[in-house]
Amino acid sequence: MNFSLTEEHLMIRDAARDFAQTELLPGVIERDNAQKFPDSLVRKMGELGFLGIMVDPKYGGSGMDTISYVLIMEELSKIDASASVMVSVNNSLVCYGLEAFGSEAQKQKYLTKLATGESIGAFCLSEPEAGSDATSQRTTAIDKGDYYLINGTKNWITNGGRADFYLVIAQTDKHKGSHGINAFIVEKGTPGFDIGPKEDKLGIRGSDTHTLQFNDVKVPKENRIGDDGSGFRFAMKTLSGGRIGIAAQALGIASGAYELALKYSKERKAFGTEICNHQAIAFKLADMYTEIEAARMLVLKAAWDKDQGNNYDKSSAMAKLYASKVAMEQTVEAVQIHGGNGFVKEYHVERLMRDAKITQIYEGTSEIQKIVISRGLIKE
Repeated sequence: MNFSLTEEHLMIRDAARDFAQTELLPGVIERDNAQKFPDSLVRKMGELGFLGIMVDPKYGGSGMDTISYVLIMEELSKIDASASVMVSVNNSLVCYGLEAFGSEAQKQKYLTKLATGESIGAFCLSEPEAGSDATSQRTTAIDKGDYYLINGTKNWITNGGRADFYLVIAQTDKHKGSHGINAFIVEKGTPGFDIGPKEDKLGIRGSDTHTLQFNDVKVPKENRIGDDGSGFRFAMKTLSGGRIGIAAQALGIASGAYELALKYSKERKAFGTEICNHQAIAFKLADMYTEIEAARMLVLKAAWDKDQGNNYDKSSAMAKLYASKVAMEQTVEAVQIHGGNGFVKEYHVERLMRDAKITQIYEGTSEIQKIVISRGLIKE
């Protein structure tokens, strides 16, 4: 076992930290208030290689490993989870899905643009009645010979209004169940493809979340990803990697809140001394740090499993389940340590608390993670 990061990993982490502190931090409260998508910052993240972190350089990516990815995600999420979720979706769901399952022609046409940040991607699985139950797709893709005709609704789509390319999961043959599902690349502006209003959310308010409507959308046959009927496997394998990204996001939210709480406890005085000297606060800090370190080990283990070519379904689910729980609990504690100031936007922790909740919901709720983990245990 080696618990030390390499020099390269440390450089990558520090570069992400510097970007988060110098570029994301200014204006983060205003973007949250206005639900503003950070367009100019996305372009800068593309230039730094943050939008194609694990993509092979021959497709314009950075060619880094999954550990590098989670280090970047943690640092970005400490400051702005709305920006980091865009990075997570583009990397874990869209770029990974295309590189692992797409044809060479699809990689050349779409992946090269997504990996450099020239274009942004979205992953479209959730529906009004098919979120956790991904097999119950109501969106249909009818085979018309040389094209498919897609009809249906997708909701809670991150990058929904800003994306250029959308990976859409749809049912081609309902009689085949999960084996009748396919994945398609749909380009923005395709006739019949409409984007609904932006969702007004509790947290990650700068993230671009929309409902999408597909009304007789014609998609060329060459835009189907993989073999006929492989869409469900594509979605589940892609989500396993996506959970590592969201686990790293949750870890970042928790560690960002902890760092703010520790700093504040050393500055705020009560009863004649800094509040960190009071056992009630000192013990909170000890518990927070321990829980966050435990979450970090699970996140890094899942990333390591993926890099080693091991099955990471269970470890990614464990990382997301635990890290999201830690994010929710420790951001609440950070607000408590700040007292009345924790309820005020300028101290940032209330935003982190609001942002934390979604990590227990998207890319598989905590309840779904327990199903994945338990099934993995039973199969062993």
